[in-house]
Amino acid sequence: MRVFMTSTLAHVMRPLFGQGFLRRITRGMASGAAAMATLLVIACAAPEPSKPIELVYPPAPEQPRYYFERTLYGSTDVKAQTTTDRLRRFATGESARGRGFAKPFDVRADRGRIFISDTVNRRVAVLDFPQQRYYEIGTTGIGRLAKPLGLTTDAVGHLYVVDGTAKQIQVYDLEGGHLKSIGTGEVLQRPSGVAVTPDGARIYVVDTGGVSSDDHAIRVFDAAGEHLFDIGTRGKEEGKFNLPLMVTMSSDRLLYVSDTGNFRVQVFDADGNFIRSFGGIGRRPGQFSHPKGIAVDAEGRVFVADSGFANIQIFDDQGRVLLFIGERNERGGPGQYILPAGISVDVDGRIYTVDQFFRKVDVFRPALLPPASPLGQLPAGS
Repeated sequence: MRVFMTSTLAHVMRPLFGQGFLRRITRGMASGAAAMATLLVIACAAPEPSKPIELVYPPAPEQPRYYFERTLYGSTDVKAQTTTDRLRRFATGESARGRGFAKPFDVRADRGRIFISDTVNRRVAVLDFPQQRYYEIGTTGIGRLAKPLGLTTDAVGHLYVVDGTAKQIQVYDLEGGHLKSIGTGEVLQRPSGVAVTPDGARIYVVDTGGVSSDDHAIRVFDAAGEHLFDIGTRGKEEGKFNLPLMVTMSSDRLLYVSDTGNFRVQVFDADGNFIRSFGGIGRRPGQFSHPKGIAVDAEGRVFVADSGFANIQIFDDQGRVLLFIGERNERGGPGQYILPAGISVDVDGRIYTVDQFFRKVDVFRPALLPPASPLGQLPAGS
């Protein structure tokens, strides 16, 4: 029994930590086999993920529309943890979250591949669920990020990232290869959010401006980076902005802008013509305190993360409020927020929302989507 347990554990530990590590461990053991068995038992008994909490929106007796599904904290969320992984964490003190988020800002879900901008870690973290892998973008070489903020993807496989410090949009392929840079400090002053047409022919960049500036606008570029025109300036009138923050484009090529300082969402066509607005300051349904992240799903529903109310509001395509998700709570559990920021909706209807304070991304599944559905894939026959 002693020989079996010792050789088995050594077989597992040697490739992880080396022969020298094993010798140092076994030299100090009064009873080698018993201590090694204890180490194996402790490591294998590392806490499993807690039982999922079922949260439904809206609550009973209303018909369910969305379920809380999971929370993403870092690299280890993209794949199941093995006994080898637990042994490594036990011996090295590695965090169970692996490469976690320091201060996530925005999220983009693209068919199960989740891109998360992290302003403190100066990278875009990628949780690729179809391939069960984790990688990072913008950490070295040309296209290295200083302050990644808003991000989006197009239909031809490009990732667009706002770099607030460089005052540029960095464009990569979805594997992280740098393709080009768009914009300069002469054109962009305080870029924050970005949207693109599906073919990447036009790029729309939110230039937030400042309290002493009238330069609050959407800058529009072509695919080569040429500045074409601007949408809006500072003001309260329709088509003008006050500290706009984020932007998204719907499938019918309408631009939705979170006009944060005016407590509303404004809608434009692709050429910058004003269509409509909705919202306003207040505490009633459909009003805002600090609208931030914005997304539109395939059905035209609009999702707005409000960092003042610490929740997500869902509207129809005409701006009529449909539903609230989440609440302010200092515990930071499922559906609980202090500083919600970016938000994205994948092709399967799942919602991904960032909370900067709790360094997490919460995932909500539409009620019509079966629970076992792979991330970013529609059920057969949909």
